[in-house]
Amino acid sequence: MPLNVDLAWQRAVSFAARFHGGQFRKDGETPYVAHPFRVAMTLRHVFGIDDPVALCAALLHDVIEDTTADYDDIADGFGTEIAKTVAALTKDMRLPESQREPDYDARLREANWQARAVKLADVFDNLCDFHGAAMRGRAIEKARRAIDCAGNDERLKTAIARLQTLVEGLD
Repeated sequence: MPLNVDLAWQRAVSFAARFHGGQFRKDGETPYVAHPFRVAMTLRHVFGIDDPVALCAALLHDVIEDTTADYDDIADGFGTEIAKTVAALTKDMRLPESQREPDYDARLREANWQARAVKLADVFDNLCDFHGAAMRGRAIEKARRAIDCAGNDERLKTAIARLQTLVEGLD
């Protein structure tokens, strides 16, 4: 059965708001849920991507990693395709810290195009929302890694170009 985008994204907004409730961005003032909302808006309005799987995954991309929600919660509420997309955007915290980023990048390279699109929007938003020079360098490094992981998928061409332009302007 096809995903009903009108209902799925609305449920994803509520799900993200519920699970990220009480969390804040690094500035200590902005509710954390603003980040996944901005990531979804970046996908749609900056990158021109209106795919329902990508938009729902954007809204949910941090819930497994940063809240008590798990894969099954997402699969039960949104289906396995969205759950797999969100899982591809989640670091494996069972691994030693030194292995997490390489493992994450390898899984992202093999993930569906929607996961790679969400990652590009995620780092785009983080580049627009960093605080301090140290965070800027780390955000630029993550953006470059995301571009590398995105590959040459034609569906990501605009997203990659927009992110590269932002990185070049900050570098």
